[in-house]
Amino acid sequence: MDSLYIVMPAYNEAENLPDVVREWYPVVETYHGDGRSRLVIVNDGSRDDTLAVLQKLAATHPQLVVLDKKNSGHGATLLYAYQYALDHGADYIFQTDSDGQTRPSEFAAFWAQREAYPVLIGYRNHREDGFSRIVVTKVLKLVLFCIFGMAVTDANTPFRLMRRDVLAEYLPDVPKNFNLSNVMLTVLFLYNNVRVRFLPITFRPRQGGVNSINLPRICRIGLRAVRDFCTIRRHMHRHASSHGNA
Repeated sequence: MDSLYIVMPAYNEAENLPDVVREWYPVVETYHGDGRSRLVIVNDGSRDDTLAVLQKLAATHPQLVVLDKKNSGHGATLLYAYQYALDHGADYIFQTDSDGQTRPSEFAAFWAQREAYPVLIGYRNHREDGFSRIVVTKVLKLVLFCIFGMAVTDANTPFRLMRRDVLAEYLPDVPKNFNLSNVMLTVLFLYNNVRVRFLPITFRPRQGGVNSINLPRICRIGLRAVRDFCTIRRHMHRHASSHGNA
Protein backbone atom coordinates (compact mmCIF):
# COMPACT_ATOMS: atom_id res chain seq x y z
CA MET A 1 0.00 0.00 0.00
CA ASP A 2 1.41 3.37 -1.05
CA SER A 3 2.51 5.69 1.71
CA LEU A 4 1.74 9.39 1.60
CA TYR A 5 3.73 12.23 3.14
CA ILE A 6 1.90 15.54 3.24
CA VAL A 7 4.50 18.26 3.77
CA MET A 8 3.83 21.85 4.81
CA PRO A 9 6.14 24.76 5.59
CA ALA A 10 4.96 26.96 8.45
CA TYR A 11 6.07 30.48 9.33
CA ASN A 12 4.13 32.39 11.98
CA GLU A 13 1.05 30.22 11.48
CA ALA A 14 0.11 29.62 15.13
CA GLU A 15 -3.38 30.97 14.52
CA ASN A 16 -4.07 28.72 11.54
CA LEU A 17 -2.43 25.45 12.53
CA PRO A 18 -5.11 23.92 14.79
CA ASP A 19 -7.68 24.14 11.99
CA VAL A 20 -5.18 23.13 9.29
CA VAL A 21 -4.19 19.99 11.21
CA ARG A 22 -7.83 19.23 11.96
CA GLU A 23 -8.61 19.41 8.24
CA TRP A 24 -5.56 17.63 6.80
CA TYR A 25 -4.75 14.99 9.41
CA PRO A 26 -7.69 12.75 8.37
CA VAL A 27 -6.14 12.56 4.89
CA VAL A 28 -3.05 10.72 6.18
CA GLU A 29 -5.33 8.52 8.28
CA THR A 30 -7.38 7.65 5.20
CA TYR A 31 -4.40 7.03 2.91
CA HIS A 32 -2.43 5.47 5.72
CA GLY A 33 0.02 3.33 3.75
CA ASP A 34 -0.09 0.54 6.35
CA GLY A 35 0.67 3.11 9.03
CA ARG A 36 3.61 4.71 7.19
CA SER A 37 1.88 7.90 6.00
CA ARG A 38 2.70 11.16 7.77
CA LEU A 39 1.69 14.80 7.98
CA VAL A 40 4.99 16.70 8.18
CA ILE A 41 4.95 20.36 9.18
CA VAL A 42 8.22 22.27 9.17
CA ASN A 43 8.51 25.30 11.42
CA ASP A 44 10.68 27.76 9.51
CA GLY A 45 12.05 29.72 12.47
CA SER A 46 8.70 31.31 13.35
CA ARG A 47 8.66 34.26 15.73
CA ASP A 48 5.22 33.47 17.15
CA ASP A 49 3.97 30.33 18.97
CA THR A 50 3.98 28.11 15.87
CA LEU A 51 6.41 25.57 17.31
CA ALA A 52 4.60 25.32 20.66
CA VAL A 53 1.25 24.89 18.92
CA LEU A 54 2.67 22.15 16.68
CA GLN A 55 4.23 20.30 19.60
CA LYS A 56 0.93 20.34 21.45
CA LEU A 57 -0.89 19.03 18.37
CA ALA A 58 1.71 16.28 17.87
CA ALA A 59 1.01 14.96 21.36
CA THR A 60 -2.48 13.90 20.22
CA HIS A 61 -1.77 13.17 16.54
CA PRO A 62 0.71 10.27 16.25
CA GLN A 63 1.12 10.60 12.48
CA LEU A 64 2.03 14.28 12.74
CA VAL A 65 5.76 14.98 12.47
CA VAL A 66 7.01 18.38 13.63
CA LEU A 67 10.34 19.61 12.32
CA ASP A 68 12.04 22.79 13.50
CA LYS A 69 14.73 24.73 11.65
CA LYS A 70 16.22 28.18 11.36
CA ASN A 71 14.39 30.60 9.10
CA SER A 72 15.44 30.23 5.47
CA GLY A 73 12.33 31.12 3.51
CA HIS A 74 9.49 29.21 1.89
CA GLY A 75 11.45 27.74 -1.01
CA ALA A 76 14.34 26.42 1.05
CA THR A 77 11.90 25.00 3.59
CA LEU A 78 10.12 23.11 0.82
CA LEU A 79 13.41 21.59 -0.30
CA TYR A 80 14.09 20.57 3.30
CA ALA A 81 10.64 19.00 3.64
CA TYR A 82 10.85 17.17 0.32
CA GLN A 83 14.21 15.70 1.21
CA TYR A 84 12.91 14.60 4.61
CA ALA A 85 10.00 12.78 2.96
CA LEU A 86 12.32 11.05 0.50
CA ASP A 87 14.78 10.08 3.22
CA HIS A 88 11.98 8.52 5.26
CA GLY A 89 10.61 6.34 2.48
CA ALA A 90 7.53 8.20 1.26
CA ASP A 91 6.05 6.65 -1.88
CA TYR A 92 4.17 9.84 -2.72
CA ILE A 93 4.81 13.37 -1.54
CA PHE A 94 2.04 15.93 -1.44
CA GLN A 95 2.77 19.58 -0.70
CA THR A 96 0.41 22.25 0.45
CA ASP A 97 0.75 25.32 2.66
CA SER A 98 -0.25 25.80 6.28
CA ASP A 99 -2.34 28.95 5.83
CA GLY A 100 -5.65 27.16 5.26
CA GLN A 101 -6.16 28.28 1.68
CA THR A 102 -6.48 24.80 0.15
CA ARG A 103 -9.26 22.24 0.62
CA PRO A 104 -8.50 18.66 1.72
CA SER A 105 -11.71 17.55 0.03
CA GLU A 106 -10.03 18.11 -3.33
CA PHE A 107 -7.12 15.77 -2.60
CA ALA A 108 -8.92 12.52 -3.48
CA ALA A 109 -9.10 13.41 -7.18
CA PHE A 110 -5.31 13.73 -7.24
CA TRP A 111 -4.70 10.46 -5.41
CA ALA A 112 -7.03 8.60 -7.77
CA GLN A 113 -4.87 9.56 -10.77
CA ARG A 114 -1.45 8.99 -9.25
CA GLU A 115 -0.72 5.84 -11.27
CA ALA A 116 -1.46 7.55 -14.59
CA TYR A 117 0.48 10.72 -13.81
CA PRO A 118 3.64 10.80 -11.68
CA VAL A 119 3.07 14.53 -11.06
CA LEU A 120 -0.32 16.14 -10.46
CA ILE A 121 -0.44 19.89 -9.85
CA GLY A 122 -3.43 22.00 -8.94
CA TYR A 123 -4.28 25.11 -10.86
CA ARG A 124 -6.17 27.81 -9.04
CA ASN A 125 -9.35 27.85 -11.06
CA HIS A 126 -11.40 29.63 -8.42
CA ARG A 127 -9.33 32.13 -6.47
CA GLU A 128 -10.34 34.14 -3.46
CA ASP A 129 -6.91 35.36 -2.38
CA GLY A 130 -6.98 38.84 -3.90
CA PHE A 131 -6.39 40.57 -7.22
CA SER A 132 -2.70 41.30 -6.56
CA ARG A 133 -1.93 37.60 -6.18
CA ILE A 134 -3.69 36.83 -9.44
CA VAL A 135 -1.54 39.47 -11.16
CA VAL A 136 1.62 37.94 -9.70
CA THR A 137 0.64 34.51 -11.04
CA LYS A 138 -0.03 35.91 -14.52
CA VAL A 139 3.27 37.79 -14.55
CA LEU A 140 5.09 34.62 -13.51
CA LYS A 141 3.39 32.72 -16.33
CA LEU A 142 4.61 35.36 -18.80
CA VAL A 143 8.15 35.27 -17.41
CA LEU A 144 8.32 31.48 -17.73
CA PHE A 145 7.10 31.68 -21.30
CA CYS A 146 9.68 34.31 -22.20
CA ILE A 147 12.60 32.48 -20.56
CA PHE A 148 11.75 28.82 -21.07
CA GLY A 149 9.24 28.96 -23.92
CA MET A 150 6.66 27.14 -21.78
CA ALA A 151 2.99 27.99 -21.32
CA VAL A 152 2.66 26.70 -17.76
CA THR A 153 -0.88 26.49 -16.43
CA ASP A 154 0.01 27.37 -12.81
CA ALA A 155 3.64 26.83 -11.89
CA ASN A 156 3.65 27.70 -8.21
CA THR A 157 0.50 26.11 -6.83
CA PRO A 158 0.92 24.74 -3.29
CA PHE A 159 -1.18 21.69 -4.09
CA ARG A 160 0.90 19.02 -5.81
CA LEU A 161 1.28 15.26 -5.62
CA MET A 162 4.58 13.76 -6.78
CA ARG A 163 5.84 10.20 -7.07
CA ARG A 164 9.03 9.67 -5.09
CA ASP A 165 11.26 8.56 -7.98
CA VAL A 166 10.41 11.62 -10.06
CA LEU A 167 10.89 14.04 -7.19
CA ALA A 168 14.16 12.35 -6.21
CA GLU A 169 15.45 12.66 -9.78
CA TYR A 170 14.84 16.38 -10.19
CA LEU A 171 15.11 17.74 -6.66
CA PRO A 172 18.94 17.95 -6.83
CA ASP A 173 18.61 20.23 -9.88
CA VAL A 174 16.87 22.95 -7.88
CA PRO A 175 19.46 25.44 -6.58
CA LYS A 176 19.95 25.33 -2.84
CA ASN A 177 17.89 27.97 -1.01
CA PHE A 178 16.03 28.83 -4.23
CA ASN A 179 12.95 30.78 -3.18
CA LEU A 180 10.64 29.54 -5.96
CA SER A 181 11.37 25.83 -5.58
CA ASN A 182 7.97 24.67 -6.75
CA VAL A 183 8.21 26.81 -9.87
CA MET A 184 11.60 25.36 -10.71
CA LEU A 185 10.38 21.81 -10.15
CA THR A 186 7.40 22.43 -12.43
CA VAL A 187 9.70 23.76 -15.15
CA LEU A 188 12.06 20.80 -14.80
CA PHE A 189 9.20 18.30 -14.99
CA LEU A 190 7.77 19.87 -18.14
CA TYR A 191 11.15 20.51 -19.78
CA ASN A 192 12.05 16.84 -19.36
CA ASN A 193 8.67 15.57 -20.58
CA VAL A 194 7.50 14.11 -17.30
CA ARG A 195 3.81 13.24 -17.48
CA VAL A 196 2.22 16.14 -15.59
CA ARG A 197 -1.47 16.82 -15.24
CA PHE A 198 -3.00 20.04 -13.94
CA LEU A 199 -6.29 19.72 -12.07
CA PRO A 200 -8.52 22.61 -10.96
CA ILE A 201 -8.61 23.50 -7.27
CA THR A 202 -10.25 26.10 -5.09
CA PHE A 203 -8.02 28.67 -3.42
CA ARG A 204 -9.58 30.24 -0.36
CA PRO A 205 -8.60 33.50 1.36
CA ARG A 206 -5.97 33.16 4.06
CA GLN A 207 -7.83 31.73 7.06
CA GLY A 208 -5.98 33.71 9.72
CA GLY A 209 -2.71 35.40 10.62
CA VAL A 210 -0.75 37.84 8.48
CA ASN A 211 0.76 37.11 5.08
CA SER A 212 4.54 37.50 5.31
CA ILE A 213 4.88 38.22 1.57
CA ASN A 214 4.15 41.86 0.69
CA LEU A 215 4.40 43.64 -2.65
CA PRO A 216 7.96 45.00 -2.21
CA ARG A 217 9.18 41.56 -1.21
CA ILE A 218 7.37 39.99 -4.16
CA CYS A 219 9.21 42.42 -6.45
CA ARG A 220 12.58 41.57 -4.93
CA ILE A 221 11.89 37.86 -5.17
CA GLY A 222 10.71 38.29 -8.75
CA LEU A 223 13.83 40.15 -9.89
CA ARG A 224 16.09 37.60 -8.30
CA ALA A 225 14.03 34.78 -9.82
CA VAL A 226 14.36 36.21 -13.32
CA ARG A 227 18.15 36.30 -12.96
CA ASP A 228 18.20 32.76 -11.55
CA PHE A 229 15.85 31.46 -14.25
CA CYS A 230 18.11 32.87 -16.96
CA THR A 231 21.15 31.20 -15.41
CA ILE A 232 19.31 27.90 -14.99
CA ARG A 233 18.03 28.01 -18.56
CA ARG A 234 21.58 28.15 -19.88
CA HIS A 235 22.40 24.96 -18.03
CA MET A 236 19.19 22.96 -18.43
CA HIS A 237 20.22 21.32 -21.69
CA ARG A 238 23.04 19.60 -19.81
CA HIS A 239 20.55 17.95 -17.47
CA ALA A 240 18.02 17.02 -20.14
CA SER A 241 20.36 14.58 -21.85
CA SER A 242 20.97 12.71 -18.59
CA HIS A 243 17.29 12.37 -17.54
CA GLY A 244 14.93 9.77 -18.96
CA ASN A 245 11.25 10.58 -19.45
CA ALA A 246 8.98 9.51 -16.54
